Amino acid sequence: MLLVRAFAVWLVLIAVETVHGILRTLLFVPVMGDLQARQVSVFTGSLLIFGVTLFLIRWIAAKTRLQFFGVGLTILFEIGLGRLVLDLPWDRITEDYDMTRGGFLGLGLLFMATTPSLAARMRR
Repeated sequence: MLLVRAFAVWLVLIAVETVHGILRTLLFVPVMGDLQARQVSVFTGSLLIFGVTLFLIRWIAAKTRLQFFGVGLTILFEIGLGRLVLDLPWDRITEDYDMTRGGFLGLGLLFMATTPSLAARMRR
């Protein structure tokens, strides 16, 4: 049951992040450029993910830190989406994770992986 609920929340998060990405492209990129828009969206996306997680964490019913971490782990999806669906080159994908090149996505994914534990603590 945990996996089904975690998957359902993951789908909600993916939908929220998809809308977030569309809005980033339409609203932020024309104003601040692509790289800065991606940098800002790591923080706005993290806030959205935290809000959804905080709202749904009790429903997920995870009990251990490992379960919470597993619920938050989506790096394989992120890389797979970028490479297989969007056909982005490896250089473009790694740029988002390379802080020396302005990429903050690694921080966002770290936050996402730890968000379920943090939200569960706040809900107790």
